[in-house]
Amino acid sequence: MDIPASLRTWFVVHFAVDLAAAVPLLLVPGRALGLLGWTCVDPVASRLCGAALLGIGVASLGTHRHGAGAYRAMLSLKVVWSLAAIFALLAGIAGGAPPAAWAFLSIFIAFSGIWMSYAIRLRQLSRAPADDEGGDDGGGGDPHDGSVEDEA
Repeated sequence: MDIPASLRTWFVVHFAVDLAAAVPLLLVPGRALGLLGWTCVDPVASRLCGAALLGIGVASLGTHRHGAGAYRAMLSLKVVWSLAAIFALLAGIAGGAPPAAWAFLSIFIAFSGIWMSYAIRLRQLSRAPADDEGGDDGGGGDPHDGSVEDEA
């Protein structure tokens, strides 16, 4: 199964976004989140989130070397990660998180939609019969193969 070029591009984009968010969380979590309105920052939890972002981003970037199976596995991880992040952000917003949490929620909702649409697309592609398998593809076949067809 071929991986759509657009999915390959999204994996690279996701790497860049993850890297941009991960580095400040790993290096200066209090300063980075303070600039976004967080007044109470747990540096350990923030760095752990940065580590997760970095790990997912780097794995996304390296997926192209490992074929379709790696893309499917990574896509599953991205779906779970984005849905869990959406839940976490909604819970945080309900608990009084600063307005920047809405921006992060929007980003995770967008990526979640992208990942779920590709997961569905890849599932459909894997279930579709291959063109080179021979047999009847439902296209009417060869008119000289002995089948009965209307000739007008």
